[in-house]
Amino acid sequence: MAFVKAHKSRAYFKRFQVKYKRRREGKTDYRARIRLINQDKNKYNTPKYRFVVRFTNKDITAQIISATIAGDMVLASAYSHELPRYGLEAGLTNYAAAYCTGLLLARRVLKRLEMDSEYEGNVEATGEDFTVEPAETRRPFRALLDVGLLRTTTGNRVFGALKGALDGGLDIPHSDKRFAGFSKDGKQLDTDVHRKYIYGGHVSAYMSSLMEDEPEKYQSHFSKYIKKGIEPDDFEALYKKVHDAIRADPTVKKSDKPAPKEHKRFNLKKLTYEERKQKLIERLNALNSAAGEDEEEEEDDE
Repeated sequence: MAFVKAHKSRAYFKRFQVKYKRRREGKTDYRARIRLINQDKNKYNTPKYRFVVRFTNKDITAQIISATIAGDMVLASAYSHELPRYGLEAGLTNYAAAYCTGLLLARRVLKRLEMDSEYEGNVEATGEDFTVEPAETRRPFRALLDVGLLRTTTGNRVFGALKGALDGGLDIPHSDKRFAGFSKDGKQLDTDVHRKYIYGGHVSAYMSSLMEDEPEKYQSHFSKYIKKGIEPDDFEALYKKVHDAIRADPTVKKSDKPAPKEHKRFNLKKLTYEERKQKLIERLNALNSAAGEDEEEEEDDE
């Protein structure tokens, strides 16, 4: 049978529907999103909250977001770049930092809703799974975990942020199967391994091994830790202090940076009609004067 090239007909292009912009950009999984934001019709305008966690090379972002017709509304947010204020000055993107960021967001949103005294959560991180119990007055604040396009492997940092939010007092439906330390063969969570990750024990162990085996690599990899004077044995005490500081004051601190005196422009200022008209007149006058000079030079040459 001869090869026949399939031509896309006019009917195909007439019926072609362009995908959503964020799908074209590869940023949003709409199949997952619609399941996270769909609200029961008998709940009317009740917001459905999502616990959104995103990672960059230098930062961790955690937000409580609800979807509306006008767009997504952020109730509260926390960032790992806020952690130096609480005593954590290096290693702001690892599992332990993700836990601290989740804890910070949980305490911040509960304080904003005046529920922080009712729901203190798990005060000491032991690595065990924790689910908040409803109080007699108000039910716990419920949110659904939104991981975006992340691959949800066991021990992923997003589950460190989830654990922090759970220990902070939020009610998030979850399973312990993806926490660091869960054994696929034994089908149970090793709480000691999980606790080690929460307190940065895996970083501490790597630090110690590099210090002995490859001192030069240690100097480059852990330069910030060395600069701040953080030793491998200091991790657990350091993270305990950070957790206590977060619980003591989770509120947002306004930046001390002064406001810029003048707005920095990266494009040309938009001119008014009168200004454009004046600019055109000046350009025409310049062209006319240049043409007049050329004519005078030609007459002189003759």
